[in-house]
Amino acid sequence: MKILYALQGTGNGHLTRAQKILPILENYGELDVFMSGSNTQLKLDNYDVKQRKGLSLFYNELGEVSYKKMIKQNSFKSFLNDVNCFPIDDYDLIINDFEPITAYSAKKKKKKIIGLSHQASLLFEETPKVKNKIGEKIIKYYAPTTTHYGFHFDTYNDSIFLPIIRDKIRVLDAKQEEFYLVYLPSFHPVEIIVCLSSVKESNWKVFSPFAKTQSKQFNVEIFPVDEHLFTKKLANCKGVLCGAGFELPAEAIYLEKKLFVIPIQGQYEQMCNCEALKNIGVDYSNDLNRDKIQKWVDSSKVIRKNFPDQTEEIISQLMIRHNMG
Repeated sequence: MKILYALQGTGNGHLTRAQKILPILENYGELDVFMSGSNTQLKLDNYDVKQRKGLSLFYNELGEVSYKKMIKQNSFKSFLNDVNCFPIDDYDLIINDFEPITAYSAKKKKKKIIGLSHQASLLFEETPKVKNKIGEKIIKYYAPTTTHYGFHFDTYNDSIFLPIIRDKIRVLDAKQEEFYLVYLPSFHPVEIIVCLSSVKESNWKVFSPFAKTQSKQFNVEIFPVDEHLFTKKLANCKGVLCGAGFELPAEAIYLEKKLFVIPIQGQYEQMCNCEALKNIGVDYSNDLNRDKIQKWVDSSKVIRKNFPDQTEEIISQLMIRHNMG
């Protein structure tokens, strides 16, 4: 059986999930990996990843979705050409993690394609969501699939699974040193420093795609994105301040770290994630709010949820459900 695993390269969460899924899929047949999108700092080692630009989301320095950048930096002509040229008929099984080129290629050829992504969880009525017609349409039409399964912080539906936590996170010897880890890639470090330098009795280690070298101002240390170093700091931090993505908040909860999230304004997925995190007691703000962050620093609240390793079971279920086992 020839299998295609296609994933979105905007953000790092899709790649962290793929690191766990791909070795399991290899047990079922010949595996090809395809990725589109251009806003990730991670790589998939040991895999020959075929990659195209696709359609990416872009943000301004205040952390808001920039539709101007999206129109300017995405080539819709190139996207349509990639859709038409993709050899989708070569595959017996197609699993799609919110990747639009293969999704539309399969749709055009009327081939079955399985959606397996966090975004797919937002297609179910039971999932916590905010009202946003544009966001709802993006989730529905950005990478359409014939069948879909989702990942979320809770199992709101039988087709929604708990987060996949990477092995390298599960084996960490987690400690609590006196610093907080920050990953807010849509904010410029200057904005972050202005806010966090005034938070009392706190030290911050900020990883930013804007940073080229390590630097420090006041109680805020800035690092370029480095997966190995970031993972080490994640294991040892007291708490995590990050966007309302999916994988990093899930990893922070798994490691029993204090968690504070700031959803990217205008990004439907993150606003919905924030609703779900609010429901389980996670602190949040809609911007870099110094007072709310100070209150969080002063608190000792930690959200505890069990995320067992069910990845092999999930893939096995998919194979059985789609007569591929």
